[in-house]
Amino acid sequence: MLAMADRVKGHTGKLSGDARRDRWKSHRAARREEFVEAALRALAEHGPDVGMEHVAAEAGVTKPVLYRHFTDKADLFVALGQRGTEILFERLIPAMNREEAPLPRIRKSLDAFFSIIEEYPNLYRLLVRRTFGDRRIDSDIVAEDKGVIAGALASLLGDYMRAFKLDSGGAEVWGHGIVGMVQNVGEWWLERRTMSRDAVVEYLAATIWAAIDGTMRAHGVSVDPNKPLEINKLVKLGDGGDAAAG
Repeated sequence: MLAMADRVKGHTGKLSGDARRDRWKSHRAARREEFVEAALRALAEHGPDVGMEHVAAEAGVTKPVLYRHFTDKADLFVALGQRGTEILFERLIPAMNREEAPLPRIRKSLDAFFSIIEEYPNLYRLLVRRTFGDRRIDSDIVAEDKGVIAGALASLLGDYMRAFKLDSGGAEVWGHGIVGMVQNVGEWWLERRTMSRDAVVEYLAATIWAAIDGTMRAHGVSVDPNKPLEINKLVKLGDGGDAAAG
């Protein structure tokens, strides 16, 4: 019991300096997370022109309290972007790694992305516009996420192409091309909504599979899009956001 107490307390019987610092850091991190969630709610109500005053009101605090946890608008913008990235990867990577036939796997990966921009449209608009209130933000979180996902997709496609004895040189082109196409269609759909989410996902899935199927057939390889493959390559995001296929 005494040894356990010594690990928690100093010789004076009080919390050690390290313990106090750790507790304070944990408290500040938790408060920042609460304010980011409040910012998401304020975004849903006020749109991408949301200001710090809206976030403070939603959190039930004053702006000075908010500024104790975020140095400026850019700091909160980056925190919102990090939360958006977490949501994206939490849904997208499991969908990309489902042990299913190629076409259903593509379809569910696309649906994961479109479900996010449908659920958080103003967060997506805010990050794409790179403004917070009246301030232009330097961080381009959307571009960073696109790069990570394109790299992961390129690694995945390259692994499959090598498994089928095909030249994998174009995998990186495919990865970036697919991600760019999906983002552009997503932005168009978010503003126009001329069709349902299911419909736009189906059109995109068919387009992507047609490109993959055409390339493979040109090299004498035929794959049933609705039959699971014997090999199942996986996408993993490494430390620091680097992507690697497992």
